[in-house]
Amino acid sequence: MVEMTTMMDANGVYMEQEEEWEREGLLDPAWEKQQRKTFTAWCNSHLRKAGTGIDNIEDDFRNGLKLMLLLEVISGETLPKPDRGKMRFHKIANVNKALDFIASKGVKLVSIGAEEIVDGNTKMTLGMIWTIILRFAIQDISVEEMTAKEGLLLWCQRKTAPYKNVNVQNFHLSFKDGLAFCALIHRHRPDLIPNYNQLSKDNPLENLNLAFDVAEKYLDIPRMLDPEDLINTPKPDERAIMTYVSCYYHAFQGAQQAETAANRICKVLKVNQENERLMEEYERLASDLLEWIKRTLPWLESRQTDNSLAGVQKKLDEYRQYRRKHKPPRVEQKAKLETNFNTLQTKLRLSNRPAYMPTEGKMVSDIANAWKGLEGCEKSFEEWLLSEMMRLERLDHLAQKFKHKSDIHQGWTQGKEEMLSSQDFRSCRLPELKALKKKHEAFESDLAAHQDRVEQIAAIAQELNALDYHDTASVNARCQLICDQWDRLGSLTQSRRQALEEAERVLEKIDQLHLEFAKRAAPFNNWLDGAREDLVDMFIVHTMEEIQGLLDAHEQFKATLGEADKEYQSIVGLVQQVESIAGQHSIPGGLDNPYTSLTAKDITSKWAEVRQLVPQRDGTLQAELRKQQNNELMRRQFAEKANSVGPWIERQMDAVASIAMGMQGSLEDQLVRLKEYEQNVYAYKSHMEELEKLNQGIQESMVFENRYTQYTMETLRVGWEQLLTSINRNINEVENQILTRDSKGITQEQLNEFRSSFNHFDKNRVGHLKPDEYKSCLVSLGYSLGKDKQGDIDFQRIMAIVDPNNSGYVLFDAFLDFMTRESTDSDTAEQVIDSFRILAGDKPYILPDELRRELPPDQAEYCIQRMQPYKGPDGIPEALDYMSFSTALYGESDL
Repeated sequence: MVEMTTMMDANGVYMEQEEEWEREGLLDPAWEKQQRKTFTAWCNSHLRKAGTGIDNIEDDFRNGLKLMLLLEVISGETLPKPDRGKMRFHKIANVNKALDFIASKGVKLVSIGAEEIVDGNTKMTLGMIWTIILRFAIQDISVEEMTAKEGLLLWCQRKTAPYKNVNVQNFHLSFKDGLAFCALIHRHRPDLIPNYNQLSKDNPLENLNLAFDVAEKYLDIPRMLDPEDLINTPKPDERAIMTYVSCYYHAFQGAQQAETAANRICKVLKVNQENERLMEEYERLASDLLEWIKRTLPWLESRQTDNSLAGVQKKLDEYRQYRRKHKPPRVEQKAKLETNFNTLQTKLRLSNRPAYMPTEGKMVSDIANAWKGLEGCEKSFEEWLLSEMMRLERLDHLAQKFKHKSDIHQGWTQGKEEMLSSQDFRSCRLPELKALKKKHEAFESDLAAHQDRVEQIAAIAQELNALDYHDTASVNARCQLICDQWDRLGSLTQSRRQALEEAERVLEKIDQLHLEFAKRAAPFNNWLDGAREDLVDMFIVHTMEEIQGLLDAHEQFKATLGEADKEYQSIVGLVQQVESIAGQHSIPGGLDNPYTSLTAKDITSKWAEVRQLVPQRDGTLQAELRKQQNNELMRRQFAEKANSVGPWIERQMDAVASIAMGMQGSLEDQLVRLKEYEQNVYAYKSHMEELEKLNQGIQESMVFENRYTQYTMETLRVGWEQLLTSINRNINEVENQILTRDSKGITQEQLNEFRSSFNHFDKNRVGHLKPDEYKSCLVSLGYSLGKDKQGDIDFQRIMAIVDPNNSGYVLFDAFLDFMTRESTDSDTAEQVIDSFRILAGDKPYILPDELRRELPPDQAEYCIQRMQPYKGPDGIPEALDYMSFSTALYGESDL
């Protein structure tokens, strides 16, 4: 029995230990035959490099010369000079030199001595050759930390995995049908066995011959195995097959290196493609959001209306529709945009890429400024709509008041010009003339009493013009007509007085009774007219105090009705006296009052109308009182709900801010709590919708103030949106911190320590550090930053790393990345260049065909489209510059 033990080699790597040769293998002639043929072919594949070979393995190594030569060829080292004598001791000395060299490589040979080799002991010679094969052909094979036999077997399994008719489990039965050999060749060189799919397990001899012929002709691997022996032997020799398969491994080792390089490039390109996708998505979302804001701002900034109450109400309804349906999706889009941007920056930092700088005008700050401008326009637009409604409502009220007063005035002036222009006094008798004079005096009193109404009409018209009433043309025209008529009435009145005074010297008699009626009836008539105007006057109130004031004034008016009734009875009594005197004295025309056109019937009619209007006014004021009471109820309902929702939002904001400080449990706990808050907020949305309905009712009822709460719908909307944005931003930050922690292997204790230091210097609890606060934090953690100019330069270099966008502050993600960046194991531009150099076969350029052969189709085309043509003096057509491309992936060139 021959024992062989493999010791630790110089690199500290243990090889397999084979305690002993399998007795059955040593005694089985078939295995011995296979080993002799395989080992002979293997030795010749190396000896031919020195221009020699062997025919009989047990005889040709007996003098030790070719054995030493074989070791020199396979090791690349020079052995001691051999003894050239032909004596036995010369041969033993040469064999010992060979065995000593083998032992120097960490292999301890037990029970194999130089005498057995010199004597031609076949089994010992085969054992020695197998030891050499293990050490120099199989030991260095390494696949996923497995070495030697296991590594070689794993390599075979990996390479033949795509072939359904091949299942490599060992180095004897798994290779009997020849398909495993054909699969290894086809996997690396499919052009050598193009008809692989036509091979069958039923033709093992054909398969083995095909594989051995192709390997010998195209791969320079000699025939080491006999197909018939493999087929006819129940269990082929494992060492013979391992020896032959190891030649395949070394033949394809270059392809293995290319595959490893291709995998590295694929990994780098996949990261770069994902980053580019995120950049493109950010650009698309930013462009869409900015374009929407750009389209919306002109509408919000527009102050054009048709100057009607209905038109403004329509605009208000459109604005409410915009706030309910159009803006909420954009709020979510803005939050998603910020989330994607933060995620992209985190991925770029973790993959050792430069920070992403959006195109001009699409920075996060640009979007925030545009959004802030949009919210400002929304606020001013809503305020303008409400003030415009109040203005138009007042305009409508003034217009109706103008029409009412104008109708009364023009009704009063009707026929006055004809009366003043009349020459009737010239044919009157003295009593009639005196009556005409007194009548004219009464008219002048009446005219003076109407002066206030004319001034009120002019003032209302002026206010309508100042408030830009839509039908100012007709108002101005009517006002001008009244003023012109008033001027004419003044002139005509003066002219008629002069004429009557001229005739008064002739007419002396006067009817005192008619005069007294005229003097008392005219003021009472004016009072009746004024009372009627007041009783039908329209009003606008917004508070309980205002309607209560109107009710009090109306009660005071009703208190004067008793005195007015006495005045009415007195005036009517004067007419009754006139009728009595005229009847008694039969005065011609005595019933006609020459001093006034008013009659008792007129006074009685107006008095009856006033008494009828009083209860109607009572009903109108009571209806308005009920309306204001309802408005008061709506104020209280809104205030009660707002006073509940407002503090709830503030508490949630404080709770989210507290979680964001990062000192409450692990990151996963913080993430769970933030998502719980997010669910709670969305579950609370019904309260906001209820408030929106209450607010809509309040606005529709024209209620503009609420003294029961400090909250408005606008402040609650802004608080709600800020709460949602804060939760989404903090969730994104925690997820990025988890990504950073996991990628860099940071423990929770380390993370808590970093967060504690960060929070200590974040005095205002704003979630970021100013440059001076960050510098103090670094000094507290042991960084040496001098107070001289060099210290400032060092600190500015650090700030360029943690704040690449020059935002003026340092976020916790950037702080954490800087504190842990030295422990990151990430790909570099140099590693990618080395990988491309392997694919290019050490050329300074690479060809498109080489990229398509080694990389997946999509990533090969990605490289071909972005690589610049190679401009070196040794370039050829279609040569591509992979060095500039690799540095560009890491932001180290201007490609």
